[in-house]
Amino acid sequence: MSAERPQEAGAGPAVVLVGPPGAGKTTVGAVLARRLGVALRDTDADVEAAAGKTIPEIFVDDGEAHFRALERGAVRAALTGHEGVVSLGGGAVMDAGTRELLAGLPVVFLDVALADAVKRVGLDAPRPLLAVNPRKQWRTLMEQRRPLYTEVARAVVTTEGRDPEETAQAVLDALRLKEA
Repeated sequence: MSAERPQEAGAGPAVVLVGPPGAGKTTVGAVLARRLGVALRDTDADVEAAAGKTIPEIFVDDGEAHFRALERGAVRAALTGHEGVVSLGGGAVMDAGTRELLAGLPVVFLDVALADAVKRVGLDAPRPLLAVNPRKQWRTLMEQRRPLYTEVARAVVTTEGRDPEETAQAVLDALRLKEA
């Protein structure tokens, strides 16, 4: 089954952010949206709204497979129906159909160091895949996901040593986008 592609010629997202938990996708996405004069769409928030519960609750009540199915639908809707900034959940790239949808789009991988991710996410944050031994789990996730993040990305922006405004500027520069 082939993934449906977003509309052509400027009708897709201005920027799509991918990266692991703690990379700052939502925070940087909000800065980018403001600076570009567009809206931010966060697919994790879309999943929670559709399910009527938080992502950790979805994992516990319905399982990861159900969450991933909801996530696929949220990502497809965001990529085909939103012209602003889209922030994808950290694991969205694990789905081959999602990676196919991302082909040719202005995708930026926000690359974050473990120490920075831990500071941003916190070790007690409700992240279902980081619940036990978060540092080790995060490293394992990155080993699995880094090749996929780089596969789908048009640009890689390192967040180390940058605040959200500086990271947003690096994204704008990498994609050669001008502020509104």
